Amino acid sequence: MIIVTGATGKLGRRTVERLLERVPADRLGVSVRDPRKAGDLAARGVRVRRGSFDDPASLVHAFEGAEQVLLVSLDRTGEECVTGHRAAIDAAVRAGAGRILYTSQTGAAHDSRFQACRDHARTEDLLRATGLPWTSLRNGFYAASALQFLEAARHTGDIALPADGPVAWTGHDDLAEATAVILTEEGRFEGPTPPLTGPAALDFDAVAGMAAQVTGRPFTRTVVPGDAFREQVLSHGAPVPVADLLLSIFAAARDGEFAAVDPALAELIGREPAPFRTLLERAWAE
Repeated sequence: MIIVTGATGKLGRRTVERLLERVPADRLGVSVRDPRKAGDLAARGVRVRRGSFDDPASLVHAFEGAEQVLLVSLDRTGEECVTGHRAAIDAAVRAGAGRILYTSQTGAAHDSRFQACRDHARTEDLLRATGLPWTSLRNGFYAASALQFLEAARHTGDIALPADGPVAWTGHDDLAEATAVILTEEGRFEGPTPPLTGPAALDFDAVAGMAAQVTGRPFTRTVVPGDAFREQVLSHGAPVPVADLLLSIFAAARDGEFAAVDPALAELIGREPAPFRTLLERAWAE
C-alpha cells in the first residue's frame, strides 16, 4: 500500500495519476483534508481517507497499512510548516510505515536565503531521526512559480522583477512521473536524491528572450529594486510574510541556490524533461 498526502494538489494529484498507471488502484491510498474532493479517485478504487496535518490522529488512520508514505510538503512556512511535517512523520511511524518519501527542493539547507529551503532541511533532519528508510526528493524549483512571476509581463511585455540568478525551472508533470517511478521501483534512493531538475538553469534575461520567441513580440527585462518589489506585492494585498518570502526567492537565486542541473530526472523518466520554453508555450497557449 502506497499512501499519498496532498493528493488533490498540483503535484500530489499528478503523482496519483502516474501511480495508477503502474500499480492496481487497491494498492493506493490518499490522505486528503476534504475526501469529497477525491471522490473520483474513490470511484476508481483508490482508498480515500481524511488526513489533516493539524489532526495527528486522522493521519495515523489515513496511513494505516502503508508500506510507503509520500509526504507532499505543506504550503506553509517556518515553524507552522515544520510542525505539520513533524506530525505527519510521527503518524507514519505510528502507523508502521516501511518508508517515508518527502517532496523537498533543490537548495534545501539550513543556511538558505529562502525560508522554504530551510524548512525542507529541518524536515530532512526529522526524517533522518526516525530510523526508518527515507527518501527526500530534491525537486527543482517548480516552473509554475516562474509562470506566476511572468503573468503581468505576459500583458505588458516587460519582465519587471528583482535581480535574480539562474534557476532550473522544472515541470510538475515530469516530477510526478519521477516520483511514481521512485515509489514503485524499490531502493532507487536512500536519503536525499540528486537534484531533480529541468534541462537548463535560466535567469529572467534568458526567459525574456524565450518569451519573445514564443509570442513573436518584444520583451524587456527591468530590474526592480527589492524594496520597490516588496511594496508592490504588499499593495496587491499580500501579507508581509508572503512579500518577504517572494523577495527571498530572488536573493537565493542570486546566490546560485537553484542553479544545479542534473541528469537524474531524465534518467528516471527515460526522456529529457520538458524545457522551460515548452512549459511557457503550453501555459500561454491556454
